Amino acid sequence: MARLTADDLGTQPIGKLLIKQAVPASIGILVMSLNILVDTIFVGNWIGSVAIAAINIVLPVSFFIAAIGMAIGIGGSSVISRALGAGNKEKALFAFGNQVTLTLLISSTLAILGLIYVDFMVDRFGGKDAIFDPAKIYYVIVLYGVPILALAMMGNNVIRAEGKPKFAMIAMIIPSVGNLILDYILINRLDMGMAGAAWATTSSYVLCLVYIVYFFSTKSELKIRIRHLTLKSKIIQEVGALGSTTLARQGVVSIVYLLLNNILVELGGESTVTAYAIISRMLMFALFPVIGVTQGFLPIAGYNYGAKEYKRVKQSIYTAIKYASFLATLIFIILFAFPEPIVRVFTSDEAVIMQTPDALRWVFAATPMIAIQLIGAAYFQAVGKALPALLLTLTKQGFFLIPLILILPNYYGVLGVWISFPIADVLSTLVTGLFLNKEVKGELNTSVDA
Repeated sequence: MARLTADDLGTQPIGKLLIKQAVPASIGILVMSLNILVDTIFVGNWIGSVAIAAINIVLPVSFFIAAIGMAIGIGGSSVISRALGAGNKEKALFAFGNQVTLTLLISSTLAILGLIYVDFMVDRFGGKDAIFDPAKIYYVIVLYGVPILALAMMGNNVIRAEGKPKFAMIAMIIPSVGNLILDYILINRLDMGMAGAAWATTSSYVLCLVYIVYFFSTKSELKIRIRHLTLKSKIIQEVGALGSTTLARQGVVSIVYLLLNNILVELGGESTVTAYAIISRMLMFALFPVIGVTQGFLPIAGYNYGAKEYKRVKQSIYTAIKYASFLATLIFIILFAFPEPIVRVFTSDEAVIMQTPDALRWVFAATPMIAIQLIGAAYFQAVGKALPALLLTLTKQGFFLIPLILILPNYYGVLGVWISFPIADVLSTLVTGLFLNKEVKGELNTSVDA
């Protein structure tokens, strides 16, 4: 694959460019998702099904803190892409330097607080009864490495903003492969149980950051100096406004995990929490090509918007939705056809196997239409429109899914939880489609005509 430069984002054909951006992003997400998936399979088979539920308790806490880095990375990447598109490299350098400083300060503070209140956090996120002890072991060790993961996730998004998706892909592959190797050594060979799974995960974060530091030292166009690390209020506001979209999304996801873990343990016990844990892994894994297209779309839209190439922005929207919709439909067909074999890969616990396939079908029922929601929300983030980006990002999880999972289980029990997902997908897609259609037919058409 030919190496891309930032300028290529404004000159190459959109379809070809999107493939060049999306394929490495998809591969990176695939490997990362496979890592989470295989990690869950290892834990389920080598430690037990309760261990899967225990990890699911910890994920929303660790992912939320790590999402600080992702939020700052995506928010800053929008600033960087538009600054490079407008030829303002100095602003791009300050944006990157401020990202590093912010990520370190915020993620480290939250990790320390998370360790201080460890028992409270594990309990509140559903770590009840037999789940509590393994969840606490995993939680403490993983939180040690969360600031490192936050830095790595921030840096990965900046690499993609430079138009170098191949390097971003490698940055995701290295820790994934490392984690699986360490899982085998620490869990299977050394019999370290939950502690082994946690140390494998934390060590993989270190591997990822080492590679990212290497990239910015040797390959990057963004060579920051000490002065670029000094926080600038205007840049912080811009990065914060755009990054808040990603952070709010992950914050809401963490709330969803908290609610679902507690609701499901009350309705169906530990096996139902494990069923949700398996489904949540499939949500991370199965949608990797759709997320890859969305990731590939972001720098293309941001760069061309910054360069005032609005016709290319419109073309990138239509192309990304077309590609992502096709891939989402394929995923839908596969999951509907083979739910039970998929579940049996994770566990041999019949109590889990009995309920998970039907739940998996319900959760993914509206998958063919989610491309509009993902690309629409990503567009507003890419072009620096923080408020609509924030609102659209929150539509599925915040405005629809949370109320639904609080209401429907009162009438339909566990089924009410599962059917909440497709209903939220449909409603959020309709809302996003209206916003995006108004934008394309309004501002982008006016800008093109001007």
